[in-house]
Amino acid sequence: MRRALAAVILPVALLLTACGGGDEELTGAVLTEPYVVPATPLTDTEGAAYSLADDTDKRLTLVFFGYTNCPDICQVVMQTLASAMTRLDDADREQVDVVFVTTDPARDDETVLRSYLDHFDPGFVGLTGSLPTIIEIGNSLAIAVEHGEKLPSGGYDVTHGTSVLGIDSDDEVPIVWTQGTSATQFASDVHQLLDS
Repeated sequence: MRRALAAVILPVALLLTACGGGDEELTGAVLTEPYVVPATPLTDTEGAAYSLADDTDKRLTLVFFGYTNCPDICQVVMQTLASAMTRLDDADREQVDVVFVTTDPARDDETVLRSYLDHFDPGFVGLTGSLPTIIEIGNSLAIAVEHGEKLPSGGYDVTHGTSVLGIDSDDEVPIVWTQGTSATQFASDVHQLLDS
């Protein structure tokens, strides 16, 4: 776990020239040791089992852990990803999925998740499951998830990592983006990764 986190934090090999011959650099952090995606199943918004390893069959899947009651970061990241998808041409867009894994399964059931994601893009995949399972999957991908403190409103906060993970067709995460990545940067990186 510490080695995986170090791969994100250390500036070594954070930028990589695209293999396709272009001279643009990737915005995301390229991991020297990609995370291996666990096959542990969660549940999608249709109630079917969905594994981040077995069911991500596109060439690239962008994954974000968050929750629908998140007051700020989650909405911004999801809107950025939605905007990035509109910047891709049809050929690239067909090779990419976006998956949102809730960190608040007590409130984010399948119906709540589907309604939330439809505001961004009806094609986005929403996943829920038991909190211990989500925490376990998150930990294996260097995404911390913790049930936060009760808020004055009566709800509660959920602490979670805010990175966007890129899962490739080998069921590994070779690249991670920060929450501050722009839609233009996501679209550029996705195009370069698909073109390499």
